This record gives sequence, C-alpha cells and structure tokens, in this order.
Amino acid sequence: MERLIRITPRDNVAVAIEPLFKGDVVSVEGRNITLASDLPAGHKMAIEDIRQGEKVIKYGYPIGAATCDIAKGSHVHAFNIRTLLSEDASYTYDEAVAKAYIEEARERELGWKDKVPTIMAYERADGDIGIRDEIWIVPTVGCVNRIGEKLVEWARANLDVKDGIHVWTHPFGCSQLGGDHENTRRILADLVHHPNAGGVLVLSLGCENNTPESFRELVGDVDESRVKFLTCQKVEDEIAEGQRLLSQIAEAMKDDRRTSVPLSRLRVGFKCGGSDGFSGITANPLVGRFCDELTAMGGTAILTEVPEMFGAEQVLMDRAADRGVYEQVVKLIEDFKHYFTSHGQVVYENPSPGNKAGGISTLEDKSLGCVQKGGRSVVTGVAQYGERITRPGLNLLSGPGNDIVSTTVQSAAGAHMILFTTGRGTPLGSPVPTVKIATNDDLARRKADWIDFNAGRVLGEDAQKVTSDLLQYIVKVASGDIRTRNETNGYAEISIFKDGVVL
Repeated sequence: MERLIRITPRDNVAVAIEPLFKGDVVSVEGRNITLASDLPAGHKMAIEDIRQGEKVIKYGYPIGAATCDIAKGSHVHAFNIRTLLSEDASYTYDEAVAKAYIEEARERELGWKDKVPTIMAYERADGDIGIRDEIWIVPTVGCVNRIGEKLVEWARANLDVKDGIHVWTHPFGCSQLGGDHENTRRILADLVHHPNAGGVLVLSLGCENNTPESFRELVGDVDESRVKFLTCQKVEDEIAEGQRLLSQIAEAMKDDRRTSVPLSRLRVGFKCGGSDGFSGITANPLVGRFCDELTAMGGTAILTEVPEMFGAEQVLMDRAADRGVYEQVVKLIEDFKHYFTSHGQVVYENPSPGNKAGGISTLEDKSLGCVQKGGRSVVTGVAQYGERITRPGLNLLSGPGNDIVSTTVQSAAGAHMILFTTGRGTPLGSPVPTVKIATNDDLARRKADWIDFNAGRVLGEDAQKVTSDLLQYIVKVASGDIRTRNETNGYAEISIFKDGVVL
C-alpha cells in the first residue's frame, strides 16, 4: 500500500496514509521524494515545488494559495497556505456538463432495474414508511422538558414499545421572535409527523408563545389515536394525564409489524463531523458511492452543512438537474453567506482546531472533502430549513455545519437514518439511527463503542466491496436487525437553529 495518496492527477500535494518523518524517501506514483519535515497521518506534502501565490491543488481543485515558496517534500498546511474564499463569488451553469452527469445517473438506474434490495419497515397510514416504531414526546416549550423526561422514565418501565421512547427537549418555544419562533415551530411540527414515531405525545405548558392552539393548527391532520396533545396548565395532575395518554398511544401501536418494502423508499441524510485528512479519501467518498446507488434505485439522499459547501459549491451546481435547480442552489449558498456577513463574520472562519489537527488546512480543503458525500448524483431539489423533503434523488437542505443542529434538521426533513462520517470521533446521536462511519482504522479500533462502520478499509480493500458491505449494513439497520451505537448508548438529542433575539 502506498504511504502517500495523490487523489487526482491534477493535484500538487499528496496525503500521508501513515506518519512519515523528515528524511524518509517515499514514492508517489513512481517518483521518489525525500521528506523535508515530519508529516502526520492525514496531512499533505508538496509533490512539486509550489511558488508563493500559486494555488495548492487537492481533489483536482484549489484549496488555497501558498503564502511562501514551498519546496517539494515539504509539509503543506495552515501555516503556509491561505484560503482563496471571499464573500463574493460568481457561478455558472453548463448544460453540457449537467447533461453528462444526468446520463451517467441514468446508466446507474438501469443497473438497478428490477434488482432493488428490500428492507423490513413499518407501513404508515399516510403512505410513508418508518424504520423504527417509537413513541416520541415533543415539548412545545422548554418549560415542560422535565415533565417529558419524567414521563419517559415511567413509560420505559411500564409500557411495551418495540423500538424506544424519547423526549426531544429544547430551550425554546417562548421568548422568541420572527424567524427563530417559526423555525422552532416548524422543526417541532416536522418531528410530530416523523414516520419513525409510531405515536407522539405533544406536551405543552399553556401560556407559551408557541400556543397549544396555534401549534395544533400548524401540525394539521394526524391520526388521533396515535398523536395526543396535553396542555399541562389545563389538568390537575399532568404526570397522571401524560401516563394515561401514553398508554393509549402504546395500545394503538401494539399491532404494528414490519413488512417488506423496497430500499428505494428510504430517505438517508449525510453528515460529517470531526473531519480529518482522511475524510475526503475514505469515508466521504464511500458515502458518496452509497448515495449514487441509493439515488439510482429511486431513493432519497439529503445533504446539508451549507457553510461546508463554500469553496466546493460549483461542484454541486454542475450537477443540478436543470437551470431552475441550479438557481435554487445559488440562492441557498448566497443566503447562507448573507447570514454570515449580516453578523459581521467572514464566510471562511473554518476549519475547527480538531479539523486542522487531522490535516485539514482551509475551508476549501474541508468543503471539497465534505461534498463528496453526495457522490456524483444529480441534485434534484433544494429545501429550506424546516421543510420536509418529498422529492427522490439528492436534495440539498439549508442548515449549518453544527453537528446537532444539522442532524436535527435532516431528521425533521424526514431522514429515516443519518450516515455520519468522522475522523476524530463523536458519540452524538440524532432522533433517527445515526450510523457513525470512521475515516481511519485507528479511530474504529479505539472508539468501537461509538463507531458503527470502518471506512478506513478502503485503503487496503476493493472500494466496491466496502460499498457493498455498507449497503448491506444499512439494510440491516433499516430493518431493525442492527441497532446503531447511538441507539444502544442512548445518545439522541435535538438542537434548533437560532439567529435572533431572545426576549
């Protein structure tokens, strides 16, 4: 196995697969290069001389410019390159390029014709499917969080529910204005409708801005045997009443059974967190290959983390299904840049210290690795924060890079599960099964209690075989045969996007 990987023939840097040391002689595509300095795993080395001001190329695209002359064999990182990003950028839509991606996608579709795998899922009355049959308690306001937690403790001890009981605590629902208030309401209403919940208790206080009456109207039509509403101020004993309603919900769910359905009905969110220099080489491309297969079957993929598209957005725009979708992608990017600048922040304040320790140098470096989770799939739709996704194919969803906020918005958009790639490791779990995919062997071994799948395998195994194994793993998770680490650990939470004033 090579000790350094040059990702594309255009690149003037290569990535260390293992720690390398000053004086080591390494081979890069048949060329021997002597290291001028130590090089941690996941970090970049110049494979040719790069002059001050010249672009540093990785993934075939610029990830920054050299701030000084960088000699062949030298470490290339945040200390000697700078971002090329700014708040202003121009974009193009090349119909010929988009058509080539569309034709490629059609070829993949033909490959899956009449061969789509099946999963065992719960058919819902509204025509959707769920891959879990849980009871969810959704507080309309943070004031009732502890009541919800007490009800969950009781329900876990007293009710027979197949897949779990959760309360999605949060601090909002009151003292918010404008967009923040509506964002809270939309996300909570989305969770009420999520198909992984076989039943829901909506828990209100009674005097909050998110009034029980207005929230009930926002939620709209529901199966009243499975979705119950409790306003704590209106009952003498909210705990006893909550227990009574939860018992009724559990009774309505008791005959729920899994049935065979095609994998094409699955909606999967893609997320990365704690990325490192291997993210764009192992885990994200692996997820991208799965994305291509899922969308070829007719399934739905969801990509968010808009700030981590900055510097790689043209890659996604090139794959827009038509000019209308392209224009929606441009607006998605420009709106999020405006969010940064309206708060006096630059758009390139990224990557994190952990990202840099793992070998990521600039936001372009991070973004070009990040968007690979979308593979080569055609972008078929763009959704705003809080919207539920119904269009098959690869959808871009407005949301920040923050792990908990972005996994929450993907769950609220209807993702049945989330594939979460990580190079540094995280225990985080969302409201839906969250498959943690390690970028490297060391993390997979060291944090086996967090990690579900090791993408580091692709460095020594056939990539298609690893992709097939991931697909089979996802089928088992969706069918309930495997519980993800976040499920077995009991790690699941939500966080709602906030932009403005709290009263």
